[in-house]
This record gives sequence, structure tokens and C-alpha cells, in this order.
Amino acid sequence: MKKTSVTRMELLARKAQIALAEQGRDLLEQKRTALMKEFLQIADTFIERADALQLAADSARQALARAEAVAGTEAVQSAALASSSELPLQVTTTSVMGVKVPHIEQKRVRRSVLGRGYSIVGTSITIDEAASAFETEVELIIQLAESELHLKRLAAEIQSSSRRLNALDHLLIPRLEAERDFIQVALDERERSDHFRLKLVKRIIERKRGYAGA
Repeated sequence: MKKTSVTRMELLARKAQIALAEQGRDLLEQKRTALMKEFLQIADTFIERADALQLAADSARQALARAEAVAGTEAVQSAALASSSELPLQVTTTSVMGVKVPHIEQKRVRRSVLGRGYSIVGTSITIDEAASAFETEVELIIQLAESELHLKRLAAEIQSSSRRLNALDHLLIPRLEAERDFIQVALDERERSDHFRLKLVKRIIERKRGYAGA
């Protein structure tokens, strides 16, 4: 143990530090519990979105196969090139127990038949069905990505909170308690020694008075 001043002020300081550390530990525990609850809720959402994406992906592949079989590969490729466009996304943040988590704001991916850019005259309905299926898949991909980013940020904060809790429980608080106990024992020993010396001095004085009276 490092050199510690053995005084009443130091004892009071250690007790105050322990109380503050325990309060911080309790707050961290509450925060971690709230984060875990949020993490589990988002995990459920992630699983639901992953399942929905799998179904949408299967549906999109089937729709593409039908479109290529009915309209031909070249017609499908031509429609795809004509309907290609940028997908504007904006990532903002929200706060969960002080933790910044991402939120992806997106415009509607699915478009009307006229809004896809290719000519509807002579275009097979199977191409429209394939386009709609893939637009649905893209929307679900974005939603799933948001959930995944959310989970990663929460998981990182939970791990950080756990490390800080472990440091408080196994390092800081035990060290402060050991220093508090050391100071308390030393003060008690000093008090006993002072009491013994006072009694000894008192006896010596009494003896001297006795000799003087004789």
C-alpha cells in the first residue's frame, strides 16, 4: 500500500470517496441494465428484419427469374438501367441513456410504375413485379443496417460500462476500503498508545506527589 497519511481528515476523505464510488457504481449498473434492455429489444427487431429480408430476397430472385423468362434478359437489363437512380440517405443520431445511436432517414424506395424511368409500353408486367420486389428488398436492407449499427453501438457501450463496473468493484473500491481500514486501525492503535501514555504519566505524577508528601 502506498504511503497514506494517518489522520482523521484522511479517514473522512476515504469514506467520502468510497460513498462516491459506490454511488457511481450504482448509476453505472442502472445504465447498463437500461442499455441491456434496449439491446434485447433491438435484437428482437433485428431478427424480425433479418427474417423479413430473407423472405424479400427470395421473392425478388423469383420475380427476377420470372421476368427474365417472360420478357427476356435483355429487356430486364434495359429496364434496370433506365430505372437506376441515387438513393438519398441521411444518418442522424438519437440518444439512449446518453449513448448516441444512429438513425437512418430515407426517402421511400418503392416507386410507381411511371416513376421508374422505363417505358411502360410493351413492358411486361413481370418486370414491374421484379422492380417492386427489389425495391422492397432495398428498404429492408436499410432497415436492417440501422438495427445492426444500433446494436453495435449499444454493445460497445455495454462493454465499456462493464469494464468500468469491474474496475470500481475489483480495483478502486477495494483499494479505498483497504486504505480506510488501514487508517482506522492506525488511528485506533495511536489512540490506545496515547491512552496508555496518559495513564503512565498520570501514575508517575501521582508517585511524585506521594514522595513529595512523605
